[in-house]
Amino acid sequence: MSRLDPARELRDFLDAIEARAEMARELEQTPHQDGRTQTQSSASRHPEKPVVDREVPNRDSGSARDVFYDRARGYQISPSGMRSMIELGKFRAIAENDLGKYVYSGESKLLAQDVQNLVRQGLVRRGRFQGPEASPRELLTLTKRGLRLLKATRVVSDSQVLYSGFVKPREANHDADLYRLYQKEASRIEQQGGRIRRVVLDFEIKRKVNRDIAKLGPGARPEIAVRHGLQVVRNKIPIPDMQIEYESRDGDMSRVNLELVTEHYRGRSVAEKARAGFSMYTPRGEGDKLRRVLDQQELTAEILSL
Repeated sequence: MSRLDPARELRDFLDAIEARAEMARELEQTPHQDGRTQTQSSASRHPEKPVVDREVPNRDSGSARDVFYDRARGYQISPSGMRSMIELGKFRAIAENDLGKYVYSGESKLLAQDVQNLVRQGLVRRGRFQGPEASPRELLTLTKRGLRLLKATRVVSDSQVLYSGFVKPREANHDADLYRLYQKEASRIEQQGGRIRRVVLDFEIKRKVNRDIAKLGPGARPEIAVRHGLQVVRNKIPIPDMQIEYESRDGDMSRVNLELVTEHYRGRSVAEKARAGFSMYTPRGEGDKLRRVLDQQELTAEILSL
């Protein structure tokens, strides 16, 4: 999805919803063999298909809401609210002000309306965590109900893993920071003509790598690493915080492995990440410290600042 043009993202999302709504209307009017038209009730529709009980609002309609169903229960959600749920599902936790910046283009009133609506319906949960420099910040995450609805609408590719719920406070902050990291890297990819296809977090990568090692054995690590776009370092497969899969300008599928390096990292761990070829991001002001650590081990790596 494009980060650089939020309006284009919203248009693409609405086009997908309109297409699915049209399919639903066609199914509702399927002729019987005797020439009569069959009309399905909302309760008899396939539970995995997205259901919109009225026309998709005009793209300039602001906070107008559609009704989406998970089984027999309907939820009123605006297009921007659904876009927010998709982002939360992909990254698990996002700072509310970051969501406002990247999804709402600074429209704070619409953000507040959508968040209040999603929280009220039990689809999104708020959490207050200590952020950088001990300053508190509001984070958002999907609830289990929100995750279930998002899967039921099928507006996200089946290949994209979705998450819900906060984990430990430190990890929740880390997940939220990864969203900022993603935005930085997405900008770089798109400026080079690329198109992002999927975001893979460390939990998913680690699970798949461990599954393959258990199936094929430790001796297959080189083959397993290549399969997942990784490298073997000292007989281990370092796992990045995030991997972005994208289509290049030439149409080739590519991957980039990203690591968010903070003051909690040890030199040896950073060295392994550098040898694995990860692009490293640091909070503002910590890039020089990381370079010194790498210089001591005669290593170089791409170091970028959030």
